[in-house]
Amino acid sequence: MPGVRPTDLRGILQYVPQFREKAFVVAVDGAAVAHENFANILMDVAVLWSLNIRTVLVHGASIQIRALATERGLEPSDLEGSGVTDALTLDLALTAATRLTHEILEGLAAADLRAAATNAVTAHPLGILKGVDHLFTGKVERVDTAFLQTLLASGVVPVVPPLGLDGEGRTFRVNSDAVALEAAKALSAVKLVYITSSDGLLVDGSVARQLSVRELAEALQRGGVDPGHVSKARHAVAACEAGVPRVHVINGGVDDGLLAEVFSNEGIGTLVYANDYQQIRQARHGDVRAIQQLIKSSIEKDELAPRTRASIEKELAAYWIFEVDGNPIACVALHPYPAEKKGELACLYVRPSHENQGIGRKLAQFVETKAREAGLTQLLALSTQAFSFFQSKAGFAEGTPDDLPPARRARYEQSGRRSKVLIKKL
Repeated sequence: MPGVRPTDLRGILQYVPQFREKAFVVAVDGAAVAHENFANILMDVAVLWSLNIRTVLVHGASIQIRALATERGLEPSDLEGSGVTDALTLDLALTAATRLTHEILEGLAAADLRAAATNAVTAHPLGILKGVDHLFTGKVERVDTAFLQTLLASGVVPVVPPLGLDGEGRTFRVNSDAVALEAAKALSAVKLVYITSSDGLLVDGSVARQLSVRELAEALQRGGVDPGHVSKARHAVAACEAGVPRVHVINGGVDDGLLAEVFSNEGIGTLVYANDYQQIRQARHGDVRAIQQLIKSSIEKDELAPRTRASIEKELAAYWIFEVDGNPIACVALHPYPAEKKGELACLYVRPSHENQGIGRKLAQFVETKAREAGLTQLLALSTQAFSFFQSKAGFAEGTPDDLPPARRARYEQSGRRSKVLIKKL
């Protein structure tokens, strides 16, 4: 499992204060429930509860409906709860979902968790859309928040099936992605996790690891999301826009996958985040050790020049941190030489787990902006191994040691590193 192992208590415990007594909504596709790893997912849920993270389980049932239909020699009119649900398909959905809910209750009991099947979803008919009557397909009208909160406060895991009831007791088949979204909104959940049979959301042909809600919305608009992942993507966007800070899409077949996703910066699937997810901020005194830890391996590989704790502390105002969920994952420094109207972009480093995501370029652009704001006319960078990045991605051109300010030239000669000097006019 990448990132934090479940046994790495320090890695887990750094997240616990921000999640304690908060709600997670975990939505499991029917295919993920049928997977042999599902028992491990439920053990992950048990770990969340042991940390006082209140977790609601929503489940789909499309694969079970299909299997039941095949067993009975029938053809369902819809599997996802978004098309037309005829009476026959509603009967299949009721049987399949009820069986699946009971199976989940058995699994939670085996994980030593109390749980309850709920009728917390009030639905009304989806109605006639574009001239087509959707019959017994429903749309979530509301989620009984008080009911779910009562269960959660009592240490009971609510299990919510993809079914809804109207005020007259009639049952409707509803889309489980939508149920999970509405439950997350109703409970002010801090995380909505979709557990599927894929490694994440396929965007532009590859699994997207991290996307802002804006980036995902744009991908949906231009048709960049894989057709099979559009429902998850649309509901992820809706969740973030409704105030859910983080939406995750992960593969239910990965052992310890739920814990790896929520208790590490790297995760295992796709993270869709609201706009406060990441930020660049000026380094503080408490960041000195983090900066040292970030750049340690790069110094050992002779990619960056050595920096002592004392030297970082002395020039701390020059350093900037790139955070993910409050954790430093990249850094950069801007050392100005006002007399020459030049500045040096230095100590640019991105943790390997977050490489190839454009973070280095963002930090370079950030430093360039800061240099312009400071009235500098030229930006310098010294590099032994990353000069191609500065030239191809950041717009630098190769210079010579003569381009360095006198004080910086003296240190350059003294170091003996023979770094390439790169320059960019501002």
